[in-house]
Amino acid sequence: MALTLKGKYPLKHLLQTLQLAKSVFYYQAQTNKRPNSYERELRLIKSIYHEHKGRYGYRRIHLELKNQGFVLNHKTVQRLMAQLNLKSTVRIKKYRSYRGESGTAAPNLLERDFSATQPDEKWVTDVTEFKVKEQKVYLSPVVDLFTQEVVAYRVAKNACLPLVTDMLTEAISKLKPNSKP
Repeated sequence: MALTLKGKYPLKHLLQTLQLAKSVFYYQAQTNKRPNSYERELRLIKSIYHEHKGRYGYRRIHLELKNQGFVLNHKTVQRLMAQLNLKSTVRIKKYRSYRGESGTAAPNLLERDFSATQPDEKWVTDVTEFKVKEQKVYLSPVVDLFTQEVVAYRVAKNACLPLVTDMLTEAISKLKPNSKP
């Protein structure tokens, strides 16, 4: 403020009004004149950050700068990113409900033999999670290994027991008499 008003008013009166020491005024005047020694690095950090869509934090940007031949301390990169107000987006960890031991596993009847000699001889099923419009959707199909066709399927917004049981009930209702998958 004192620098902008210096041309209109005497410096002595400005410093008295602002209650500012003369040494502080001249120190600030010098630091404002001094060019930013990290100008090139700031531009590089900004371009790397935007190139990776804001996913890179100071550690990855530091590595990227190092790979490009710029020697900077990681704390300097962190400070410069704070100066530019660049913050990386935090990756949300995928939810995992597994917390230790689960029940007994079913016996492996197929033993990786996914070929069938006749229809309805072997059926396989699975529950798969998809992300559709930022929401999780679960698909549970039954596939006949002979025809490679989907016998029945169910889609739900959560992976629960009715998703699988309803799908199996529908698949069993489509069975021909005397067939035993």
